[in-house]
Amino acid sequence: MTAMMTRPAGDVVTATPEFGNAVVSQRSDVMFDRTIPRALVHRAAVSEVFLTDLCALDDTEFQVGAQWPRGHSFFSLLRPDYHDPLLMAETIRQAGLLIAHSEFGVALDWKFIVHRQSFSLGSDGLRLGARPADIVLAVTCHDLKRRGKRVAGGRLELDCYRDGERIGSGGAVWSAVSPSAYRRLRGERAGAVTEVEPPAGVAPATVGRDRARDVVLAPGDREWVLRVDQSHPVMFDHPVDHVPGMVTMEAARQAAKLVVGQPDALPVGCDFHFEHYLELDAPALVNATEVTAVRSGVRSVEVVFGQAGRTAAFGTVDLLVHG
Repeated sequence: MTAMMTRPAGDVVTATPEFGNAVVSQRSDVMFDRTIPRALVHRAAVSEVFLTDLCALDDTEFQVGAQWPRGHSFFSLLRPDYHDPLLMAETIRQAGLLIAHSEFGVALDWKFIVHRQSFSLGSDGLRLGARPADIVLAVTCHDLKRRGKRVAGGRLELDCYRDGERIGSGGAVWSAVSPSAYRRLRGERAGAVTEVEPPAGVAPATVGRDRARDVVLAPGDREWVLRVDQSHPVMFDHPVDHVPGMVTMEAARQAAKLVVGQPDALPVGCDFHFEHYLELDAPALVNATEVTAVRSGVRSVEVVFGQAGRTAAFGTVDLLVHG
């Protein structure tokens, strides 16, 4: 197993997050000198690792360092003045994995299931600066489920700081299963990688993209069809036997932009539930509907993913719009 030394806590400053009711603490000495081992965040490419450090405050509170690059091949926007907010979603995903492996004894060959993930960000915290953004996630873990000495699931809440300033919050609910339990859960699909030719996508500019390969929606009759390109070097960093959750969230972002008709709208909030695996070899339909605006200048869109006659995932995307 790849190991990582967790550094003990130093001086902290406490803050109360908007996400949930936990009180968390922010360290001032999280390091950003190098990325953590890629295996701990389930990435094959070192370039796709955003986390830099892990510090323990106690058994359930942690500080996770990350760095958001000024430019990225996939996590990017047509507008050049902001970081892509989905960097936050990927940072949360990686932080949950890192804590589970390094602190809770979850073996590297166990499979993770994300049941829910959310984030909320202020647009000012996303502005590009003259250097990469140093990020600290102040994470509190709740409702830990144990199997023997190992933690096999739980809920995390977090505050997000950039250069010491709080810019957002988020959370996730997750569980982990052993390889044998995963085989029972997935049956013949466990470990199977089915190559399917992706259909032609919608026009990239309509969903805030400048490359056709980054489009994850294809035109449908009354809905969109999820476009899965397993050759994509970021969305499919390594072979998997189902559609990754980050692909689902990217599709939700693109569907929301199509609904509001503003490709450069900035996603400042997302809350998604994952009910079933989205399979690679069956069509998945994407339906999006605008709901009541959450606040002035922000339009909220509900997105539902259906496959084989059932809802596989659903949630909302909040878009900061102009005009």
